[in-house]
Amino acid sequence: MNYCTMTVNELSRLIKEKKISSLELTLSYLEKIKETDKNIRAFITVSEETAKKAAAEADAVIRSGAGDIHPLMGIPAAIKDNLCTEGIKTTCASRILRNFVPPYSAEAVARLKGHGAVIVGKTNMDEFGMGSSCENSAFGLTHNPLDPTRVPGGSSGGSAAAVAAGLVPYALGSDTGGSVRQPAAYCGVVGMKPSYGRVSRYGLIAFASSLDTVGPITRDVISNAMVYDAIAGYDPKDSTSLQEHSEAVADKLKGSNVRGMRIGVPYSLIESHTDITVKKALSSAVKHLADQGCEIIDITLPDPGLTLAAYYALSSAEASSNLSRYDGIRFGERAEDCSTIEEVFKKSRSRGFGPEVKRRILLGTFLLSREMCDRYYKKALMAREMIINGFSSLFSLCDVILAPVAPTLPYRIGKYSAEPEARYSEDIFTVYASIAGLPAISLPVGKDADTNLPVGAQIIGRAKDELTVYRAAYALETAVCGGERRCGNDI
Repeated sequence: MNYCTMTVNELSRLIKEKKISSLELTLSYLEKIKETDKNIRAFITVSEETAKKAAAEADAVIRSGAGDIHPLMGIPAAIKDNLCTEGIKTTCASRILRNFVPPYSAEAVARLKGHGAVIVGKTNMDEFGMGSSCENSAFGLTHNPLDPTRVPGGSSGGSAAAVAAGLVPYALGSDTGGSVRQPAAYCGVVGMKPSYGRVSRYGLIAFASSLDTVGPITRDVISNAMVYDAIAGYDPKDSTSLQEHSEAVADKLKGSNVRGMRIGVPYSLIESHTDITVKKALSSAVKHLADQGCEIIDITLPDPGLTLAAYYALSSAEASSNLSRYDGIRFGERAEDCSTIEEVFKKSRSRGFGPEVKRRILLGTFLLSREMCDRYYKKALMAREMIINGFSSLFSLCDVILAPVAPTLPYRIGKYSAEPEARYSEDIFTVYASIAGLPAISLPVGKDADTNLPVGAQIIGRAKDELTVYRAAYALETAVCGGERRCGNDI
């Protein structure tokens, strides 16, 4: 039996029924990583011995029959390399942190481990989460497993590629402006960005603190909901954590009815900003939902140019502040050939950070300067408030919004090498939910006839209403693919 093509939901049943042990399952994934990842490069670190030990411990708990077995018990997982993992290197794909081994685990990781999950390794990413292609890593780029000449998306490209390639059944990523949803779309898997504050940011190495969100990547919607249920909830260690109760969603999806659900569709934005393949896939998705009794409503999203500009202004400003601590003295690898403190700062940061990180630090520092703060940064904050208010008005008309994830199919590696700023426009559909702090899920809804590459659709919901987002996603998945299924190609 090929366990590496199964969903979390399927594997959970096999483990509960004792048809497979966690150690057997873990070994099969570790073997697949050894065989396959040299061509994909989804992982920065593979924690083989730690994984085997955790799998053996999970098997002992299952054999003992003591208490309920959590749905994630004994199932292997991968973690994006900006989430701290106790005893396992956490590099943020940066030279400045290449030898950092955290003394604690991020809260999301700790919750998975507390449920008996098996961490097999840390996945590649754009350095410090800054990028949407997984080309900006100090440890080499990751290839899209569906077409190795193309990017897997980013910044959680390693996590999405690992799931799509069958190297793990699920992974955690982080989403600041689309970094879970876009790679999920490019790799043909499912990625969820919860509401801001729904999943603890404790132990997530910060890029932009008011935007960063931890979310799961899986092969199907129900499995995604299972992982979300395991990591969501209030955490007093995170001052931005929502204190409201986080309701479980996975058990409420099967048999749920979306008849009468109002689906907002930004037709004009789709028409003006997507290619023909994306337009066709979104049109088909709309029809599937309409056939299930949903009411389709034409809506207009807030100004996309303003939203994109506000996102890059705010995220770069926060990045400049957050990354100032990596100076070779307080945090980060220190340059040794220095005679003054100033030289330590300069050489450590110059050698430790890559070009994209430097670009955003410079932009953020400029925006926060005394002369520019009122002209740009404060206006970006005002724009954010306008965008949040705009979504509040839209959700009086509809229950969820259906939109593309990306304007095109996954592009070829190196396309934006000569003009990296041009890549920012690829985020035009994903930054909305990030700016407004809304839950949004990406799932595959079609394939290009010529390349067989996937097209992802995005469902955005009201803040703190993950259940409705998952219900709409499950209904769409059921219509597109016939119920619970594997999203990615079997590789």
